[in-house]
Amino acid sequence: LALKVTNDAIRQLRSGHPWLFEGSITSVNRDGAPGDLAVVFDGDRRFVAIGLWDPDSPIRVKVLHQGKPVTIDEAWFEARIAAAVERRAPLAATAGTDRATTAYRVIHGENDQMPGLVVDRYGHVAVLKLYSAAWVPHLAVLVPIIRKHLTVRSIVLRTARSLGDGVLHGLRSGVSLVGPDIDGPVAFVEHGLHFEADVIRGQKTGHFLDQRDNRIYIGTIAGGAPVLDVFSCTGGFSVHAAAGGARSVHSVDAAPVAIEFAIRNMALNAGLPAVAACRHETTIGEAFATMEDLVSRRKRYGIVVVDPPSFASNAPSIPKAITAYERLAELAVQLVERGGLLMQASCSSRVDEADFIRAVHAGAARAGYELEEVRRTGHPIDHPIGFREGGYLKATYVRPHRIAR
Repeated sequence: LALKVTNDAIRQLRSGHPWLFEGSITSVNRDGAPGDLAVVFDGDRRFVAIGLWDPDSPIRVKVLHQGKPVTIDEAWFEARIAAAVERRAPLAATAGTDRATTAYRVIHGENDQMPGLVVDRYGHVAVLKLYSAAWVPHLAVLVPIIRKHLTVRSIVLRTARSLGDGVLHGLRSGVSLVGPDIDGPVAFVEHGLHFEADVIRGQKTGHFLDQRDNRIYIGTIAGGAPVLDVFSCTGGFSVHAAAGGARSVHSVDAAPVAIEFAIRNMALNAGLPAVAACRHETTIGEAFATMEDLVSRRKRYGIVVVDPPSFASNAPSIPKAITAYERLAELAVQLVERGGLLMQASCSSRVDEADFIRAVHAGAARAGYELEEVRRTGHPIDHPIGFREGGYLKATYVRPHRIAR
């Protein structure tokens, strides 16, 4: 396909932005099918960018390359995948050590120049998740390359809910494109600790890999502390805290299946003396209501972890997201014992770090606390940031202090 676009879109593309929106296209030479190559030209017929056409998405072109013309073929895809794998070499190199990590993101969509496609590795299984039908026609080329560079036994296909069966050409989410089908949890290791992921039905690809560094850090500071893990999901923070010597861990999540996995993952590490000695309490409940109940009962913890899902799926939801972050901080600071630590995170790309930090401080102030900021963190090595909207993850570690009246 040959496209002409607005001057503003040309500026965005030449600056490296990987999305071309439908409203920026001024002409296209013919109708296209998902996955067709779309070439963007400027007003002087000079090459601007090339990407994959997605007629059912407002992001009409997923941009693969900007600058000088290139041929998008098997060699191009292999070079992109090899570069992504090499970027994660430090994680792969931990295999066989006491800090082994066998689960990490291998391809991070737009940030690895492959917009709308994610590959996560869990030990001997890779999960290929598609967020765009534009990738379906290219799977026959991509899958052998991924298998070559990852040497896994199975490659599982997962698709975003927005992709209907009609664009999958007979494929279905959860099927193995390579190797045996997966019929149970997949075992993996994170910094020497054992976990299992439901790669077929679990959220995202089965585990929230982007919080690995924060989980490891919590484990290093949890010794002797009672720990509260809100939005605990499958217990990543809980297990690391227990292994780090936490006196007790309280995991809170609204999903029963998530709590089941948290209990299961804790049990997988019960051979460690620190985990065996840690009292693990779980609550299946909505986070805000559970925290309000804990505040009313004057519960206090040495470390409180608040790691919610994204609250801002679109621009109109940003104010509500800010309000939610404020309310979480307002409740969380009241649950931190004197001298204790709160770690609050955000994975909402539409809420920038400055607004998030302001929300945390505003919520704490409403509860009568000021915050001593200890640490801020962002993306781990396997979740690189390749463009502005690619930077979504931020976390702040703070010590709450009661404001003198």
